[in-house]
Amino acid sequence: MKKLLSVGLISLACFSQANAGDFRIGVVDTERILRESRQAVLAEKKIEKEFAARDQEIKKLITQSKEQQTALEKDGSTLSDSVRRNKERELANLNLSLQTLQREFREDLNLRKNEELALVLAQADKAIRAIAESEGYDVILQEAVYRNPKVDITDKVLKYLSNEATDISPK
Repeated sequence: MKKLLSVGLISLACFSQANAGDFRIGVVDTERILRESRQAVLAEKKIEKEFAARDQEIKKLITQSKEQQTALEKDGSTLSDSVRRNKERELANLNLSLQTLQREFREDLNLRKNEELALVLAQADKAIRAIAESEGYDVILQEAVYRNPKVDITDKVLKYLSNEATDISPK
């Protein structure tokens, strides 16, 4: 029984070695897809446009805060204590409001970026599957510490996504 099991394991090992030459692996640089694909670039522009008004509002409040700070430093010594305290309180409230707006802006921006990037990654996954099926890949990895340029198919995925973006671009 042990001899039969040993012969079976040896046969399996030989069979695995014989088929290993037919095994195709591809690797995709996901970070590059998120930087260079047309979908990612369009998503970034969409987000910038969506958040432009809020960004301008925050910049305006920053300028206002700096102007109030400068005026308070310049005229603070000539103002009465009560007027100076009121101006300091106004400046502190403005800065607190500004910090809250900036935090909310960052949170909302990160949320929207994550949503858009998830859509880009879903499209990239679709492209990777299509390439894998059409070109006979057995495994395609998206994260690798090292990738030999011979197995890197990122350019193929970018090309596929570019063609897909052309097909679905707004008219």
